[in-house]
Amino acid sequence: MVSESIPHLKRGALRDFKNIMKAQGYWTDDAWNSTDSVYLFGTGSQIEFFSTDNGDKLRGARRDRLFINEANNVFLEAFNQLEVRTKDFVFLDWNPTNEFWFYTEILGKRDDVDHIVLTYRDNDALAPEIVAAIEMRRSNKAWFKVYGDGQLGEVEGKVYRDWAIIDSVPHEARLERRGLDFGYTNDPSALVSIYYWNGGYVLDEEFYRKGLTNAQIADFIKNIGTQCLVIADSAEPKSIDEIRSHGISVLPAQKGPGSVSQGIQFVQGKRISVTKRSVNVIREYRNYLWKADKDGIITNEPEHAFSHSMDAVRYGFNDFRDPDENEDLNFNLYGQKYE
Repeated sequence: MVSESIPHLKRGALRDFKNIMKAQGYWTDDAWNSTDSVYLFGTGSQIEFFSTDNGDKLRGARRDRLFINEANNVFLEAFNQLEVRTKDFVFLDWNPTNEFWFYTEILGKRDDVDHIVLTYRDNDALAPEIVAAIEMRRSNKAWFKVYGDGQLGEVEGKVYRDWAIIDSVPHEARLERRGLDFGYTNDPSALVSIYYWNGGYVLDEEFYRKGLTNAQIADFIKNIGTQCLVIADSAEPKSIDEIRSHGISVLPAQKGPGSVSQGIQFVQGKRISVTKRSVNVIREYRNYLWKADKDGIITNEPEHAFSHSMDAVRYGFNDFRDPDENEDLNFNLYGQKYE
């Protein structure tokens, strides 16, 4: 079982594997090698989980069967290295958001390929709430073509583009701020650190979790280590005051008419990189869209879906001064200096 990164595997396919095994009563702790991410069955068969960013694994041992999760995020050369070392067959899955190497290099050029389109309608176990959430987006025709009907398309109205994914925060990067979006029951709270590096910015996900109290958020921020100014959603002044009471430097993001679209434009104007451990930031970046009206026309208002870490990023950049333009970053959003 292979994906683009270990964090992506841990929060996706590997988590699903463990949950299914435990729900069916098959899981045995002694059979799981957490160091190598290998599960050994009593028959001698095994399932190994690894990522395509590990070159040694790509050119390593052979296998009988291979499953590549979200193959559109994996390079063609990685697929080639894996396929030639696979004996029986290869499964690929993806959301057809845009054309990639399967369509140009595989489909129609080989006679050993089955191309099967499966949608939410084929998933009998899908929760009614998820079905409703998908179907309520029928007005966004380009989105529904991909995520509803499973057809190849270019998702129109993507808010952000051209972000790069990097291994980790570079040692020479400087932590500038953190952005915080509040959630609790239905939505997750999201905290994203923003680093300045080489004329651009690096985003690093700190947490993305439901059910966090303000005290838990404050403790988490204090336990990270390096401290800096946190910019949070100004819609929750009580939460901001409570977190501040724990000794955290936190200010509300400036809001007003047009502040959301202006903030998005500001972020899009920067060179952005995201650490590969920031799985939820990457997922939301790829799926964060402008709303479409009833006629399918794209508006200048973003959808709420996939917005949590994206809002945290926008808050973090609120009233931000580029170090190259002004070395003094110690001003809050009211123009007052802070220590």
